Amino acid sequence: MKKVILVAAMLFTTATAFAAPAPVSDASNGSNDDRIAKLERIIKAKQQGDFDMQRRMDALQNEVLDLRGITEQQNYQMNQMIQRQRQLYEEIANLTAKSSTPTATIPADATTVAAASSTLGETGSYEAAVNLVLKERKYDEAIPAFRNFIATYPDSNYAANANYWLGQLLYNKNEYSDAKQAFSTVVTKFADSNKRSDSLVKLGMIAEKENDSAGARALYNKVLKEYADSASARLAQQQLSALKG
Repeated sequence: MKKVILVAAMLFTTATAFAAPAPVSDASNGSNDDRIAKLERIIKAKQQGDFDMQRRMDALQNEVLDLRGITEQQNYQMNQMIQRQRQLYEEIANLTAKSSTPTATIPADATTVAAASSTLGETGSYEAAVNLVLKERKYDEAIPAFRNFIATYPDSNYAANANYWLGQLLYNKNEYSDAKQAFSTVVTKFADSNKRSDSLVKLGMIAEKENDSAGARALYNKVLKEYADSASARLAQQQLSALKG
């Protein structure tokens, strides 16, 4: 009886041993270790992707900052140019004839300038006339100098600027009829000149002096239409805003 019990116990133990559960595994993905390793690879790949994404975002942000810096620098330079042009406008607008230079001496000066122009040539003659204004401030002498240049070199690359300078000098002497002729020459004959918009503004200002408000308004609006966002347009807008009637 004891022998039978012993044999039965041995059989039970053997059966239990064979019935012990095997290590947990996934028929499709392998064991838990394999799944953990796979998850670790996925996590590492995601981390690497996040890192790459952050790096690209940092690079883009730096590019944006660089572009913003370039834009700010360009805006500063543009503002400086506008300010300089405004200063030139003011300087030209405030030109006055020198009281120490009698009007009677102008014919002699014109003769002298004409003689000098024949030896200076096109560029030298133009520069000499400009220097009379900007450096020597001999405004009365500059008028015949520009007139002589225009007569001698009517189709010069400097002709538009010379007519504009002449118009401005005459405008400052209240000789509006002659000034109008000079500015009108720039507008009609030199359509591609960068002085055309300025000349239109000056013609508008002359129209105001002549109490032609409608004509002035039309000229200012022409500048706003054809030269939007320019310094001349801003000046035209100021004049238009102040225009009455």
